[in-house]
Amino acid sequence: MTDATPPYHPVARVGDIPAGEGRTYEVAGRLVAVFFDGAAYHALDDLCPHMGASLGSGPFVDGMVTCPWHAWRFRACDGAWCDNEKLRVEVFEVRVAGDAIEVRVPPVTPA
Repeated sequence: MTDATPPYHPVARVGDIPAGEGRTYEVAGRLVAVFFDGAAYHALDDLCPHMGASLGSGPFVDGMVTCPWHAWRFRACDGAWCDNEKLRVEVFEVRVAGDAIEVRVPPVTPA
């Protein structure tokens, strides 16, 4: 890891997120939605770009999260909106270290 590479941050423990669900965590000044598909964890920017709903509270089925407000669907693998792949939410690296779920999130840069 170089100085420019953000560190991993622990967000939860294995077993805290049931398969097919997500949870929202604050990481490095950002809200991050972490989902478990039954085999792997996925992390996305928590805020839907449409109207700002929390994606972490949306249904997670077949690798896609559905925004709970207006049913916009995003792929967890790359953050692409299923109706127009040009629109995406940011995706973050996830790893399991021991029993900790960790996410690598760049810090928010002030505007």
